Amino acid sequence: MTSDAGRPKTEPKPEKNTPHYHGHRQRLRQRIFDNGPQSLADYEILEYLLFGAQPRGDVRPLAKALIAEFGNLAGVFQARREDLLRIKGLGEGSIAILQMVPEAARRMAREEIMERPVLTNWRKLLDYCRIAMGRAKVEQFRVLYLDNRNRLIADEVQQQGTVDHAPVYPREVVKRALDLGASAIILVHNHPSGDPTPSKQDIEMTKLIRDACAKLGIAIHDHVVISRSGHKSFRELGLI
Repeated sequence: MTSDAGRPKTEPKPEKNTPHYHGHRQRLRQRIFDNGPQSLADYEILEYLLFGAQPRGDVRPLAKALIAEFGNLAGVFQARREDLLRIKGLGEGSIAILQMVPEAARRMAREEIMERPVLTNWRKLLDYCRIAMGRAKVEQFRVLYLDNRNRLIADEVQQQGTVDHAPVYPREVVKRALDLGASAIILVHNHPSGDPTPSKQDIEMTKLIRDACAKLGIAIHDHVVISRSGHKSFRELGLI
């Protein structure tokens, strides 16, 4: 009778029909635990997110297709639903997961500026604005309402427009400031074109809001134009 003791153990041979991606998800998860999520390539981050919506199957080609179509992770996460739907193999569940990522990032960034004087936390404020609207496809006009200690009371998108224009009504900005009891405001809007240089319309509109606020003792600390390539501050440019 032959004993198995001392014989080297061998890995079981994979079945003939085992998919080529067998064990890949477990290996990817272990890399996160061993080396941190920063060790993953961009498409691998997308893969891992897509696992949640597609529990079976190989999502690597889909992740790579997303990067190829939208350029990078930021492009994927900021893509519109209708554009994502054009990617073969990407369903509603996957799209919902992808769109939750920028919202989670926005909320995390917003927490960094809450309950602290905004003017002494300016870099984090700019980071928040870039996350919130830097890659938006249409213009948004956002108003940050501050109390008398320059802490954030409310952060609201006042208007949303087209690729190069968002209508702004100074009376609405001032009325909302009074409703909230705000002592100061910061104006923020984005330029989807990528160039954050203020336009002539931006400058004229800012003067109208400044004059309306000044009559009621509401200060305008700044007007910041955000784009995917950077930002411009009216205060730094000497326009306020």
